[in-house]
Amino acid sequence: MTKWWKQSVFYEIYMPSFKDGNGDGIGDFAGISSKLDYLKDLGVNGLWLTPFYPSPKVDNGYDIADYYEIDSDYGTMADFEVFIKEAHQRGIRVIADLVLNHTSSAHPWFQESKSSKDHPKRDWYLWRNEPNNWESFFGGSAWEYDETTGQYYYHAFAKEQVDLNWTNPEVKKAMFDVMKFWLEKEVDGFRLDVINFLKVNDSYQDNPYVGEEQTHLYDKDQEGILTTIEEIAAFVHQYPDKFLVGEVGSEDLEILKRYSGLESLDVVFNFNIGSVETFDSERIFRGLVATEEAYREDQIPTLFFSSHDMSRFISRFGGDLDRAKLVAALMLTAKGVPFIYFGDEIGMRDWVTDDINKMKDVQGLMGYKLALESGKTSEEALRVANEKSRDKSRTPMQWDESEFVGFSDVPPWITVPDDALEVNVADQLDDPDSMLSFYKSLLGLRGEHASLQVGDYEFLRYEDGMISFGRTDGIEKVIVLLNFSDVVRVVDGLGENLEFLLSTKRNDLELGEGITVFENEALIIKEVLSR
Repeated sequence: MTKWWKQSVFYEIYMPSFKDGNGDGIGDFAGISSKLDYLKDLGVNGLWLTPFYPSPKVDNGYDIADYYEIDSDYGTMADFEVFIKEAHQRGIRVIADLVLNHTSSAHPWFQESKSSKDHPKRDWYLWRNEPNNWESFFGGSAWEYDETTGQYYYHAFAKEQVDLNWTNPEVKKAMFDVMKFWLEKEVDGFRLDVINFLKVNDSYQDNPYVGEEQTHLYDKDQEGILTTIEEIAAFVHQYPDKFLVGEVGSEDLEILKRYSGLESLDVVFNFNIGSVETFDSERIFRGLVATEEAYREDQIPTLFFSSHDMSRFISRFGGDLDRAKLVAALMLTAKGVPFIYFGDEIGMRDWVTDDINKMKDVQGLMGYKLALESGKTSEEALRVANEKSRDKSRTPMQWDESEFVGFSDVPPWITVPDDALEVNVADQLDDPDSMLSFYKSLLGLRGEHASLQVGDYEFLRYEDGMISFGRTDGIEKVIVLLNFSDVVRVVDGLGENLEFLLSTKRNDLELGEGITVFENEALIIKEVLSR
């Protein structure tokens, strides 16, 4: 039987920004519950929630201070339980973001660990008398001096995100207990944050440099980590129908593919495709081909182009709506498990600021600080901060004009498309030509055709700016033609018994030997196969 997640489309909800249910300006579980019918009508059947546990929010919840409660900003445990029940009643599964790599420095475990060198929890974290040269992935040293005991502790990210010592069996048991707790609360699985950072090399050798860039040779993807992940997977999969997706911090396909398969994570995020910084149809195609060639039969890719950690793809790729629709069509019809980022379905754009005091993201703030220390002007440092900041994609969902987040703070070097000022759900609900209506049509189409959910590629091609592929489940073949160029193309030899399904440019098409694909058009057709 096909696993449910292979047929699913996931929708990422950034907890503080999706929907405020109690009027305090912060998204919460009551707000999400109130929009479950919207999500069901959109056509998604899986939700990924960013962390909702108590946290000082130095890194927006990825610094967890208590693994067993709901942060009061997001409601109560009762609110969470109602949400899970209501989602399941609508056929929507829920996976929770879980950070196994590190805790908040405010977590009681770390407070005990730092209290004394002799405390039983001292070895729950990584302590050294002298730091090596390892750098934090947010910038600066990965070691922080603690005056209480006169030693340094390790943090791969912010100094308030303290890495756990996974070589300690007590740590492993504690984190398995956390997973057990939430699985019994009926979450349908986990998105495991920075999972390839769980272990470091205990030789603590200095990392090498290539130019000014440090190569993280000894502080991620270390020996023994795959065995630990297999243990995590075996534990979670004891519970029926649970799903594990890993964030593996790499764009290297050879690294990414190590972490998924029958005895490991179900999927990992394919940053080799999803994190392309500027639009390049040929590069995206090469990523699809490379993944198809590299993955084993028990591995399946993921498809995404936006998340809470990166610029929204519509902004990253130039702001053009036609192109955005083609990218959405690729994501929802190519082989893999798709992940939509909230707001992309209405065409939300990036937000930037001309005031560093309005920035919240630790990565952007650290970039600003380091830029100033390197001698840059405040204006130059702000540009660095905006480039590094993840606030750009974390603004509130624009349900209607009253919740609209404008662009009044955009610095002069940023260009914002005029139509970005008209983006909200209310204005798009009844507009058949809107981005929202297009997403609904795409998701409906995917739900109706098994070949778009679990079909294999019959062909996968690229020519002069057009990505095309055919996927089949043995009963029918769905053909997807994505013309990212400004030139009309004519495609021959696609088969017989063809039927028009969807286009971004027209409502119908007379199908013959040569099929015309307009410039910047997504065209989807099907062929019924003889049995």
